[in-house]
Formats: sequence, structure tokens, C-alpha cells
Amino acid sequence: QVQLVESGGGLVQAGGSLRLSCAASGSTASINTMAWYRQAPGKQRELVALITRIGSTNYADSVKGRLTISRDNTKNTVYLQMNSLKPEDTGFYYCNAVRLGFQYWGQGTQVTVSS
Repeated sequence: QVQLVESGGGLVQAGGSLRLSCAASGSTASINTMAWYRQAPGKQRELVALITRIGSTNYADSVKGRLTISRDNTKNTVYLQMNSLKPEDTGFYYCNAVRLGFQYWGQGTQVTVSS
């Protein structure tokens, strides 16, 4: 089992920045992809960014150039640096990890961007 705990969410004005962190614990060996998803009110959960164990990344088109995912394998932690935030970035952000074909989710952290 893998446990994921997110932190760093909050309220920020448009144009501001936030940094999310997600710490993994438990059976962290062989975790491959880690990712951030978000879910806005009334919408489906969507992929924001992902990073593989070797550092390859992929981003949703809507966040390219503004959000950056990174990973510290020694700390089993993934980060999401969010700059130039927009009101449409508002949502509940979830950390995701894939290990040996199983997906694990954190409890999520709220990000609210005011206009």
C-alpha cells in the first residue's frame, strides 16, 4: 500500500503562485508515475501534470508554461509549482501514484484562485 498526503493548497489572487507537495509513504519502492489531478465543481477529475520516475513530464494544455511538476525520489515527494494562477485553476487537487499497476490517491487539497 501507498499513502499519499498533499499539502500547500489555499486561497490566492489571480496571477499569484502556490506550491503543492505530496509525500508518499508505505510501499514506495517501485512507484513509477506520479501525477496531479484536479476536479472543479461540477466537472470531472482531469489530469494536470505527470512525471515518471526518470523525470519525463506531461502537462495539460491549459497549464503549460504556468505549472511545473517535479519530483524528489529520495524524499518520495512530488511537487506542483503553480505560477500565474487563473480563476479557472480553482479546484480540488489530488496526488496520484502508480505502483506495479495499481493507482493510489491522496485526500486532496483545495486551491481557490480569486479574480
